[in-house]
Amino acid sequence: MTTPRDLLIVAMDMGPGRAVDQGGLSLTLAGAELLDLLRGGAVGLDGVRVLPGEQPVAGDDPLLREAASSLVRQEPYESVEDWLWRRGRGLAAAYEAAFEAEGQLTRPHRRLASLRPSAGPAVLAESPARTRAKARWAAREPVLVALAEAAGMDGEPWDESEEDTLDITDDGVATVLAAVNDAVMELEAVRQRRAIEDAAFDNVWRGGV
Repeated sequence: MTTPRDLLIVAMDMGPGRAVDQGGLSLTLAGAELLDLLRGGAVGLDGVRVLPGEQPVAGDDPLLREAASSLVRQEPYESVEDWLWRRGRGLAAAYEAAFEAEGQLTRPHRRLASLRPSAGPAVLAESPARTRAKARWAAREPVLVALAEAAGMDGEPWDESEEDTLDITDDGVATVLAAVNDAVMELEAVRQRRAIEDAAFDNVWRGGV
């Protein structure tokens, strides 16, 4: 299992009424991929630039291998921010599709009033992967918790008394986490600007009728 997979499991386990924004989740999944690649030596960081590493991708996760194969391998290389926006596009949906193809998601059928079966929302199946992710979350693993908080997950991942346990001392990890947080905040700011612009347009339109 990988950090992005653990993060998605945590997000899906949040329960009804606590859905995680797909755009923010996609950005944090891209950050989680980068952190796993960094930890495994498949990439390195020069400041905020993502450099190809010397180590092959460990494990057989196809999405993480896809992430590694998409690295920009020519100078001046890609910034962490650019990686997040490029790699993160639609990434949550890609991971969910992989989960479903692997049998980690099920879609229970339900009966409608017409008695025709209808597929319900996807739910996580019980699996060793889910157990591992839940254990990692319960242990308040710093990187996973920081990513979850950046994604805006509900549930109070930590409080002030736990702040010291989330001290990230590795400069590379801190750089990626900061970029993830900034990207999610930028995404929200763009949405808010668009909402204001759309509301202003509606007001002008109604005033002109």
